[in-house]
Amino acid sequence: MMRIFLFLATNIAILAVASISLSLLGVDSYMASNNVDLDLRALLIFCAVFGMSGSLVSLLISKWMAKRSTRTQVITQPRNSEERWLLETVAELSQKAGINMPEVGIFPSPAANAFATGWNKNAALVAVSEGLLRQMRPNEVRAVLAHEIGHVANGDMITLSLIQGVVNTFVMFFARIIGHTVDRVVFKTERGHGIGFYVVTFITEMVLGILASTIVMWFSRWREFRADAAGAHLAGRQDMIAALQRLQAQQGLPNDMPDELTAFGIRTGTKKDFAALFSSHPPLEKRIEALRNGS
Repeated sequence: MMRIFLFLATNIAILAVASISLSLLGVDSYMASNNVDLDLRALLIFCAVFGMSGSLVSLLISKWMAKRSTRTQVITQPRNSEERWLLETVAELSQKAGINMPEVGIFPSPAANAFATGWNKNAALVAVSEGLLRQMRPNEVRAVLAHEIGHVANGDMITLSLIQGVVNTFVMFFARIIGHTVDRVVFKTERGHGIGFYVVTFITEMVLGILASTIVMWFSRWREFRADAAGAHLAGRQDMIAALQRLQAQQGLPNDMPDELTAFGIRTGTKKDFAALFSSHPPLEKRIEALRNGS
C-alpha cells in the first residue's frame, strides 16, 4: 500500500509543480495574448487522470494478464521433484530478499525465459519457461529466479508503471496544446475544435509517444543492471554470470514472450544503433561486464 500511496503522491506533486511552473513562466498569459483560449490546469488534470489511471489499471491486472497471455500454470501443489525444487528455491530467495513468497508458475515456451510481475512486491508472480528448465543447470535457473526476485524486491513493476503514467500524462498534455494552438492559429477555428485539432493532436501524440518511450526504455535497461546485481547478491555472482552467458549463447533465436511482458523477461532480442534506444534490455555482454566489474 505504501508504494501505491507514493505512486499517487508523486503524480499529485508533478501536477502541482507543473501548474506552478506554467504560472511562473507566464504560459497562460502568452497563450491568451495569441488568442489561444485553453485552461492549462484543467487540461493537465484531465491528462493526468487518463494517463495515470491507464497505467495504474495495467499494473493492478498485470498478474492476471501475464497468466493468460503466457498460459502460465501456477504451482499450487508440486507434482514432481522439479516443481518442488522451484517452490523451495523461490521461497528461500524471497525470504533472503525480505519479501513475501510470490506465486510460482511455469509457462510453455521452448525459449529460455522468465518474468516477474504484480502490483505489489508482496503479491507478485515469478514464472519460468519450460525451455529455461530444460536448457539451464540448476544453479543457473536459481540465478535467473534470483534476478526476477530482485525485480520484485526493488519494486520495479510499480516504478515502471509510475514512469509510464508520467510519460502518458505529458504526451497527452503537450499534444493537446499543440493541436489546440494549430487549430486556432493556422486553421482559424474560433469556437470549439475543428478537424485540425484532432488530426494534429493524433499525429503529435504518435510522435511524442515514440520519443517519450525512449525514457521508459532507458529506465527499463537501468533496472536490468540492478536486478542482475540483486541476483548476484542472492544467488552468487558467478552463477548469475553463468546464467547470462547461457542466454548469450541463444542470441538470435526467437523470443516468443508477449509484447506486453517483454520488459519483464530476462532476455530480449539484440538491437543495435538507433533501435537500441527502444530496447527494454541492455546487451547481455554489457550486463556480464557490469557483474564482472562488481557493479
